[in-house]
Amino acid sequence: MKFSLILATLGRDEELARCLASIAAQTHPRIELIIVDQNEDDRVARRLAELPWTCEVRHLRSLPGLSRARNIGLRAVTGDVVGFPDDDCWYAPDLLATVAAALEGDPGRDGVSGRSIDGEGQPSDPFFARENRRLDRYNVWTSAISYTIFLRRAVCEAVGPFDETLGVGAQSPFGSGEETDYLIRALDRGAVLEYLAGLTVHHPNKSQIPGAQGLARVRRYAAGMGRVLAKQAYPAAYRTWMVARPMAGALVAALSLRKDLSRLRWAVARGRVEGLLTRVEQGAKG
Repeated sequence: MKFSLILATLGRDEELARCLASIAAQTHPRIELIIVDQNEDDRVARRLAELPWTCEVRHLRSLPGLSRARNIGLRAVTGDVVGFPDDDCWYAPDLLATVAAALEGDPGRDGVSGRSIDGEGQPSDPFFARENRRLDRYNVWTSAISYTIFLRRAVCEAVGPFDETLGVGAQSPFGSGEETDYLIRALDRGAVLEYLAGLTVHHPNKSQIPGAQGLARVRRYAAGMGRVLAKQAYPAAYRTWMVARPMAGALVAALSLRKDLSRLRWAVARGRVEGLLTRVEQGAKG
C-alpha cells in the first residue's frame, strides 16, 4: 500500500521542519510526499534538503489557497491512499503503518479518520469522540479534521476536487469547511468512512481565547461551517441549532462576566449566520 501525502505549506518554517522530519521517519516503506509550496522564497527547498529522504518527494508550486493547493496535489497522486497533513502537524513514526493495517484489514473501508492531540497527548479538540464510529453527515463535524483523514485514491477520484471557495486562503469569506464538504460528498457517493479514536495525529492546541485579530479568524472559520451547512442542504432545524448553540453560550458567558469567552462565542454565531446566508458563484464550487 502506497501513501500519497499532499502537504500544502505557506509561511511556516520550524513547524514545517518538524512535520517533514516526522514524515521522513515513518516506518511504513511506501510513501509519496507531494509538497505544494505557496511561499515566494526557497524555505521549503532548504528544509527538504536537510533530511535523508528514502521516499518519493515531489516539490510543486501554487498560488495561495489551501483548497487550490490540495487540488494541484490531487492531480499528481500516484499512491493507493491519500492523506492531507497540515504543515504544523506531525506524525508518530508508526502512524502510516497503523493506517495501512486498518485499511488492509478491512477492504470495505474506503477511508479512516482519527483524533488530533497536542504534544502532551491531550485532545486538541475536546468535542471529538472517544469511541470508534462510522461517519455520517452529522457526526463528521466531530470525527474528522483534514490532517487526520486518509482516503483510498478511488474515493478521491470519485469525489473530484476540493471546493476552492472554502478553506484558508480562499477568495471568499469562508476560512474552513473544505475537508468536511469533501467527506460529505464522499459519503453521498456511498463511501464507507470510519473514525478510529485510537488513530492520532499531533497538532498544536490553539484553543486559547484569541484577541481581536484572532476573533476575525474564528469568524471566517465559522462562516466556512455555515457555508457547508447551506451548500449540503442540512435541515433547517439543524442549521438553526448550530447557530443557536453558540448564541446561547455567548449569553451565558456574558451573564457570568466572562467577556472574552462571550465575544468568542458570538463571533462563532455571527460567522455561521454569514456562511449560511452568503451567496457563492456556482462556477467556483467543487
